[in-house]
Amino acid sequence: MNEKLTHIDHKGDANMVNIGNKKDVMRKAKARGEIRLKASTIAAIEKDSVAKGNVLSVARVGAIDAVKHTWEIIPLCHQIDINGIEVKFSVEKEKVIMEVEVETFGKTGCEMEALVGLSIGLNTIWDMVKSIEKDENGKYPTTSIGQIEVIEKVKGD
Repeated sequence: MNEKLTHIDHKGDANMVNIGNKKDVMRKAKARGEIRLKASTIAAIEKDSVAKGNVLSVARVGAIDAVKHTWEIIPLCHQIDINGIEVKFSVEKEKVIMEVEVETFGKTGCEMEALVGLSIGLNTIWDMVKSIEKDENGKYPTTSIGQIEVIEKVKGD
């Protein structure tokens, strides 16, 4: 395992890694996470009766847009060409599981793009349902985002 921090030079200063000499190859990354919600909120999502609109459709667009802007959000992250983005949802009893898969052909991977897309997608769900998730004190005792991880990374053919 390489324990050297690639973005830090010998003086401890942060720099963007030079990837100019790396070979272009197909790369793919998939991230997964979840948002826990009240059962009544899940029911409203399933019935498409949330006042702000179709929760999963808006979250999908938010995730896709976030993937495309990752390089503007994450310091020292390269701007990459995105070949494709796939967003999937699994609605369960008290949570929504979301997956974001990103594919590129280039010199660097797309894990950060998948993670940023996932994070913004989950936050978008929270924003869409916050009015029905709040308790009488304006708090969110049952709402949480978690289990965020890269579940797949492919480099090469």
